[in-house]
Amino acid sequence: MPAAHILTYARDLRGGGVERALLRLADGWTAAGRRVTLVLGDAGGPLATALPAAVEVVEIGDTSMRRLLGAVPLDVRARRPDLIFCPGNHYTSVAAWTRARLGGACPPIVAKMSNAVRRGDHGAVLDAAHRAWLRLHARFFDHLVAMTPATAAEAARATGMTGRTSVIPNPPPMQALHAERLPLPDGPFILGVGRLARQKRWDRLIAAMPALAGVPVVVLGEGDERGSLLAQATALGVAERLHLPGHAADPLAAMARAAVLALPSDFEGAPGVLREALSVGTPVVATDSSPSVREIVWDRTLGTVVARDDAAGLVAALRWWLTAARPEPVPMPGKDAAARYLALFDRLVDGAACQSP
Repeated sequence: MPAAHILTYARDLRGGGVERALLRLADGWTAAGRRVTLVLGDAGGPLATALPAAVEVVEIGDTSMRRLLGAVPLDVRARRPDLIFCPGNHYTSVAAWTRARLGGACPPIVAKMSNAVRRGDHGAVLDAAHRAWLRLHARFFDHLVAMTPATAAEAARATGMTGRTSVIPNPPPMQALHAERLPLPDGPFILGVGRLARQKRWDRLIAAMPALAGVPVVVLGEGDERGSLLAQATALGVAERLHLPGHAADPLAAMARAAVLALPSDFEGAPGVLREALSVGTPVVATDSSPSVREIVWDRTLGTVVARDDAAGLVAALRWWLTAARPEPVPMPGKDAAARYLALFDRLVDGAACQSP
């Protein structure tokens, strides 16, 4: 019995990596003839142009998590999908509440582990609470998907879902036919791609700029940290070299132009930006924000992985790759991701049907 109707959800289309991957998957699922319903707080935003035409959008007009918590169980009850897909860690509470509200009437729920199990921004109390929350996942998820073997193994241990965890990479991006022209520096520059959020720790990259005399830094993304990042750059005297042009729907062209891509995050899942940069032959410098980082940057010819709080190591790595030889392009995995998800969905829906009275 196939998963003919898949329901998924997100707060908005402002440009997060989770939402970008979700739209690519939904495109593949609808191309395979499946019905996909996407419950959205707000259907506007930079990613709206990437929304597949065949996806049925339910816009609730409110991007708050509280509103999404209320809307998804109601839409599941009304539309009766065969399966629910939770697109990332940020949305697990919605899945938990939907399971609690619907009980035995809830269809199978598959979740993607989009962030690292071990959060780099948690103290002892929050870390203990987070681990307790992860142990509850087995109660409301039927299956868990991680993007690399190391993150899958870690997630299975943390959630107790050994035997109910799969590895499926995100589908690779398709370069836009008419990508916007970004205001990029003429010479070598360091590139960052991601939300201007605390998790990404762009402050570490800005702190390194005084030691990288004359080299511009471009960060493609938008978020609440814009003001504090600009203030930091001004205080360090590097504001004229910091460029924050906002979100880019297709960053591949900028990645190909950059001397090196930097990702100084506190925590990540399996960061697609590293794979995207390597796919166009751009070296990467990243913090050890997830077990998957060393899986992606598996060879020293591809880039450098530094400890999260090793400021001197970050500077040294950036200096090296500004003049070192570029790596050969590394093909991205995940071209069959949508099909692999559908095979998993079909198996779970078929199993659920067999167990029904």
